[in-house]
Amino acid sequence: MNYGTLCGVGVGPGAPDLITLRALNVLKQAQVLALPRSSDYGESMAWKILKPTLGEVPGQERIFLTFPMNKDPERLRPAWDVAFTAIGERLEKGLSVAFATEGDPSLFSTFIYLRREAPLRWPGIRIEVVPGVSSIMAVPSVTGIPLADGQERIAILPASYGVEDLNQVLELFDTVVLMKMGGEIPKVVQALEQQGLVDRAVYVSKATMAEERIVRDIRTIQTERGDCFAMIIVSRKERSGLLAGLVPAMSRFATRGSEA
Repeated sequence: MNYGTLCGVGVGPGAPDLITLRALNVLKQAQVLALPRSSDYGESMAWKILKPTLGEVPGQERIFLTFPMNKDPERLRPAWDVAFTAIGERLEKGLSVAFATEGDPSLFSTFIYLRREAPLRWPGIRIEVVPGVSSIMAVPSVTGIPLADGQERIAILPASYGVEDLNQVLELFDTVVLMKMGGEIPKVVQALEQQGLVDRAVYVSKATMAEERIVRDIRTIQTERGDCFAMIIVSRKERSGLLAGLVPAMSRFATRGSEA
């Protein structure tokens, strides 16, 4: 059978103008736009992000697919099956389907499950991926905290799946990005206090969106529950990478230069 092409398209972290040109071109050309949402009655954040830029495409079908925000496989599998079946009905007709996902389709994205399942359901199907600007890159841009300099190491953790090993991670890595905060904020603040890093952490929710929120004293929010767009970035040092040893030498050079 000749299936239509399946494409996972990253639409960026929230700001409509952070959608890439390639993503926009693929979305405009797709015959079917698949839009994930967390409930049957909720809006699709991916559609909210891309709608102002993409607009209405004549003849294009939009299907809203529910992927519950839940960790229980018994609840997830039936929902995924319904969504994948709806996509398959279009692919089997030879229609191209673009699955729009927030951020990047290869990072904590629902598209990852679809990509694994697709070859099993539709053997020989052509799959494409269009990378997007992830929230991991958006957070440094709005906080002014770089992810890494020179030889620094980065860790990226989904906090909602547990932070039992956070103390160890904080000791091993120069920068730690905690995504999907959920109800883990109190435990994160406690771990940061233990490591003496609470003043090196910044909380960001909905980076680059109109509802963006930045909190630089995370002690003030430790009783809150973070949404799925909430993140905390922790940077141990201002300069612990390649430039660390160069700063004193550069300072001496500048001093000598001013004396000449």
